[in-house]
Amino acid sequence: MRTLQIRPVSLFLFGVLAIGVHGVRQAAAEPARLNVLFIAADDLRNDLGCYGHPLVKTPHLDELAGRGVTFNRAYCQQAVCNPSRASLLTGRRPDTLGIWDLPTHFREVAPDVITLPQHFQRNGYFTQNIGKIFHNWRQAIHGDPASWSVPAVMHYATHGSDLPSIEGHDVPPDLTIGPRNECRDVPDEAYFDGRIANLAVEALADLKDRGEPFFLAVGFWKPHLPFNPPKKYWDLYRRSDFAPAENSQPPRDVPQIALHNGRELLGAGKNARTLSREEIVELRHGYLAGISYLDAQVGKVLAELKRQGLEDRTVIVFWSDHGFHLGEHGLWCKTSNFELDARVPLIIVPPGGKNAGETTDALVELLDLYPTLVDLCGLPKPAGLEGVSLKRVLDRPATRVKSAAYTQHPRPAYYKGQPDVMGCSVRTDRSRYTEWRSFQTGHVVARELYDHQADPAENRNIVNTPPDADELRRAQRLLNEVFPRRKPAGEGTSRE
Repeated sequence: MRTLQIRPVSLFLFGVLAIGVHGVRQAAAEPARLNVLFIAADDLRNDLGCYGHPLVKTPHLDELAGRGVTFNRAYCQQAVCNPSRASLLTGRRPDTLGIWDLPTHFREVAPDVITLPQHFQRNGYFTQNIGKIFHNWRQAIHGDPASWSVPAVMHYATHGSDLPSIEGHDVPPDLTIGPRNECRDVPDEAYFDGRIANLAVEALADLKDRGEPFFLAVGFWKPHLPFNPPKKYWDLYRRSDFAPAENSQPPRDVPQIALHNGRELLGAGKNARTLSREEIVELRHGYLAGISYLDAQVGKVLAELKRQGLEDRTVIVFWSDHGFHLGEHGLWCKTSNFELDARVPLIIVPPGGKNAGETTDALVELLDLYPTLVDLCGLPKPAGLEGVSLKRVLDRPATRVKSAAYTQHPRPAYYKGQPDVMGCSVRTDRSRYTEWRSFQTGHVVARELYDHQADPAENRNIVNTPPDADELRRAQRLLNEVFPRRKPAGEGTSRE
């Protein structure tokens, strides 16, 4: 009987084969890394069908909400573009960054900070930016090149420069009457957002071919002023369905410092204007038309994601940088701490369809998106993040991960300096409490308290007559946990 002899070469080849088979099995067992489709809107408050708005037509975003989890109480950290976006994309609060204005680029104050897309890039993702994600600084630095694998496109412009340009044709007439509105019978691509959607569609096809995990950020400019969607979106609505805001006067007993002059729309000083009823109604019409235009562009991107077969392994996030006023409280635009400015739409669709169509009342902040996406995609968590992961909320929408959400805004408006007064605001389950503090001393110059159970529109400041003293004390404690107040020199024990 012959004995089987295995030669060293045979052993080597057998070992290589075994290792190869094991490696294939191991690779097959490892799930594909999740992609991220990160969709941003500009100046969009919660006027969406999925949030219960009675007039707006947003079928694509409503369908997206039906596939994911909709956050009813998500809040920005400051109601103006640059600080809000810098906070979200770095995972730091505006006070940590020291950014409360439009001009300051976050790299000027935190040059080594690792942004959300940059963290994905460093962990093997292809990162791409189409449209407005970072603020569009009018400086030598545009966007943040370090965050992207390829240069960003359509991310820089001055609002209003996207007027229609129809090759070989005259520009159709503008049918509007009021300030900062425009209604022309032009195709979607006449304006930036139509072009952004088309570029995003092209990018998804390219990303599918690359075969790498990707982080694609698509930033739309609407419904930001000017309200200039193509005519077909104005035609979705009847002007007779619109009226001025019912609460068009400032809240009762509100401190003057909480208000502002809406100069973005109305101008200031000698050039300030008062709107007629007809102009107000047209602006409110134009805002919803802009939202429907935005919705249509989002729909194009989502349809291409599905067509490319990428839905099942892509986390989709839709968010807005802050809210907006349309005459409520006598205010226009943003830059306040009121609920309409602080609250934002947020929809997250993790792959797998778990809890599809669910809503959550958990208090969350845009600051939480950075750790959430890192958690969902299984990446290491970087140091310095001040938000919390919302994965537990996505798994169980009734879960609460924090006791409050925080928003702030300075007074007066300033340019690359320190504000005189900072408004620090906390939103609890029941109320909104705001302190206006001297930036230098911490001395409280004014306070506000709104009971959202009895007064969800924030029409009456009850800080001097709180119905529940314990709730006021709790709100003050929560506010000081994030915004610790410096005690002014010579001040005794605070009774606040």
